[in-house]
Amino acid sequence: MTDLYQSQRAMRQMRRQAMQRGVVAILDVGSSKIACLVLRFDGTGRLSEDNSIGSLAGQSGFRVIGAATTRSRGVQFGEITAMQETERAIRTAVQAAQKMAEVRVDHVIACFSGANPRSYGLDAQVDLEGQVVTENEIARVLAACEVPEYGAGREVLHAQPVNFALDNRSGLNDPRGQMGQTLAADMHMLTVDALTVQNLVRCIQRCDLELAGIASSAYASGFAALVEDEQELGAACIDMGGGSTSISVFMKKHMIYADAVRMGGDHITSDISMGLGVPTANAERIKTFHGGVHATGADDREMIDIHADTGDWEHDRRAVSRAELIGIMRPRVEEILEEVRARLDAAGFDSLPSQQIVLTGGSSQIMGLDGLASRILGQQVRLGRPLRVHGLPQSATGPGFASAVGLSLFAAHPQDEWWDFEMPVDRNASGTLKRAVKWFRDNW
Repeated sequence: MTDLYQSQRAMRQMRRQAMQRGVVAILDVGSSKIACLVLRFDGTGRLSEDNSIGSLAGQSGFRVIGAATTRSRGVQFGEITAMQETERAIRTAVQAAQKMAEVRVDHVIACFSGANPRSYGLDAQVDLEGQVVTENEIARVLAACEVPEYGAGREVLHAQPVNFALDNRSGLNDPRGQMGQTLAADMHMLTVDALTVQNLVRCIQRCDLELAGIASSAYASGFAALVEDEQELGAACIDMGGGSTSISVFMKKHMIYADAVRMGGDHITSDISMGLGVPTANAERIKTFHGGVHATGADDREMIDIHADTGDWEHDRRAVSRAELIGIMRPRVEEILEEVRARLDAAGFDSLPSQQIVLTGGSSQIMGLDGLASRILGQQVRLGRPLRVHGLPQSATGPGFASAVGLSLFAAHPQDEWWDFEMPVDRNASGTLKRAVKWFRDNW
């Protein structure tokens, strides 16, 4: 993927080394904040020896021993725009988390939003050479998937099998050891802009850290915010961050679709700043303490003092009604949700047996957002918080930490590692199969 790591397999090797050392850092590089969690793994031996599919619900032998956040700098729309500013912010967060954990961290697993993600569905079918499904047969069917031309300047970030079918039986999680004649597989592939990933990796290298893994924040948020039944029956996780809103759809405990809208809470803050004529910091404070999307009769009488520092007493001591503030915020929130609905419609979300939608992320805490989202999206909507990780400090249990907590679960249960096989190479294979094998070797 980059000069240092030519493949995700090399990252997995780094992750194994970090597990052996027992300490790894989780880094969520967002547009509004950079969060860092330090994890200590106690049962690392069992992780590598177990040869079964891991459940998303489990917490495998790790605990959070350090946590820190800092205001993000040099990041817009989830993408790095100022390398030195972002490097300084990452160093600040990592050093604060190390100080709390009282241990030095060398390896980090990072997640990011933005980068214009695109999802692809791949499938393939092969006849079994024997009666029993072996790892070689699974490698053959995965290598037989025809990879589409996803364009220059893009890289594969996630590539995972989401379903296996043996003869007429579908919905298999792990067909190894079962008997049949024909094996089929469905895969989900997520691509992102290569330069965005390379800039992030380069920034982490400049912080004297080793990158042991990288993931999309949409994927990580779904890990943390969705409960078991939602991941199994089908649900969408909407992570409303500062610079972008990530969308992920899960089915059968696998992500089957991901996308991002380049709007978030920072755009709402910017609207308040321009509408009321106040600095961005004041606009953020007003949004946090008084913001909402539903106006009532009492909001016309509730006045909000605006404290500015222009030196003009009349201008600095103004007051606006909460109804006026809601009138500024609601159109932007509606615009974000309309974009989310368009992406979900394009993904065929209505065809899932369950259409639960979970809102998470820092911007999901706007008062009344769940009610407005249920009317626009037309589905069952609830607010989600990070689940299944104990020992988090109170400051890291809010919706804004869904990506960081989900990345912790991803580190403990990397779903892709169960299918890390050697790809078979057929000497007489067609160009499509050769490209698929090369793609798998480069990106797995």
